[in-house]
Amino acid sequence: MWVSCIPLLLGITVIGLAAERGFTSWPAAKPILDDQHGGLPAELQNADEGRWNAWTRRQDIAIRARLEQGNLDSMVNLLLFGTSFTKQPRIGIQKLTEAAKNGTLRSRVDDLVAGLRNPGNNERLKFLGDVLRRKGIDPGGVTPDIGVFIYANLQRVLQERRTLADRALEAHPAVLLDRSSLFRDRGVSLDTAIFPDFSIEQTLRDLKNRGLLREGQVSRVAVIGPGLDFIDKNEESGYDYYPQQTVQPFALYDSLLRLRLAHARELSLSILDISPRVLDHVHRARERARKNIDYVIQLPRDVTRPWPRDLMDYWRSLGDQAGAAVAPIQPPRIFEGLETRAVRIRPDVVLACEPVDLNIVLERISLAPADRFDLVVGTNIFLYYDSFQQTLALENIGAMIKSGGLLLTNDRLPEVPGRSMRQAGMTTVRYNEDDARAIEAVGWYRQK
Repeated sequence: MWVSCIPLLLGITVIGLAAERGFTSWPAAKPILDDQHGGLPAELQNADEGRWNAWTRRQDIAIRARLEQGNLDSMVNLLLFGTSFTKQPRIGIQKLTEAAKNGTLRSRVDDLVAGLRNPGNNERLKFLGDVLRRKGIDPGGVTPDIGVFIYANLQRVLQERRTLADRALEAHPAVLLDRSSLFRDRGVSLDTAIFPDFSIEQTLRDLKNRGLLREGQVSRVAVIGPGLDFIDKNEESGYDYYPQQTVQPFALYDSLLRLRLAHARELSLSILDISPRVLDHVHRARERARKNIDYVIQLPRDVTRPWPRDLMDYWRSLGDQAGAAVAPIQPPRIFEGLETRAVRIRPDVVLACEPVDLNIVLERISLAPADRFDLVVGTNIFLYYDSFQQTLALENIGAMIKSGGLLLTNDRLPEVPGRSMRQAGMTTVRYNEDDARAIEAVGWYRQK
């Protein structure tokens, strides 16, 4: 990846030739620990190298284990918003009590159970069937009631929502970017939507207008945890009528070319993730790309939700630098207010995206200065970690970014005095002209 763009275009994995992935070393971690002033986990009080190394291995297992709870959260989202397994109307959270009274919720649970028992070609149901088997529940066998398990997880998710709502009020709701560690004890979810991608393009445009990014400056990029479109937790963007897809890597590639911040023949993009689902999905997409098979992304839009002109323009143009528009998959009739478009991503763009299994909290890739990233993007990622974990992640990113390089994220991260990364500014982005709350901030963190 770092030697030349040619191996990438041929689909050759070269990141291992010039880079070494590993846990954050004790010499790199010790200054961070020394600065915490009592904010350390109990296991790291008065730590030495041996205790640090043991802690990082345990934490890596614990963080990755949270993916399974995120899978169960996705099951609940599918129960409420999915249309591929039922003809029942979707259920918004605010209408859940009514749906429980009128039988809609029970009908959707019954339909989901039936789908899990006989998933056919439904990839989402097949995946959830595997999740249930890991929990000791065989959807096709004589097992404990699947419906009871689904209801229990629905209750858990509702309780978590109440806890998160209370936690958000205790944070700094009036301060943009300050979402603290809102999801620090929640399952790590992969669901995603295009709104963060729009925020990143607007931020890149802002940085270019300010002269902080120049044309052709970006060639090596990383995306942390881009997500997989299983079904989003928001009713207005949760759909399961098309195959699972990842959008952010291709959207970022597209934005960099549109803004002329990168040249296609020189641009390479690393996908840093701990999710086997995401990594396997990208690996399989690359295998198809080597056979000249394109990757198609579906981009539905709910026309009943007012979008500002900039967001509409972004939606209409998304993918035009990385591929070409194609006929979209038609949604079910239940989505009468849905406008759709689709984009076929070129094979060379898919091959420019290299998946790397990396826990950003605890691991980094050792790179020569010339091979480090010009730009790293991580949206809706860091709020899953506590303040200490966020500090570790920021320093791991700093070790992989070139001098003057940037991290873009919609979370404020704690900075260590005297270390390499500092917040240099912030861009605000509006999603809805009629809702003053529909605004997001993207912070720019710069490597000194």
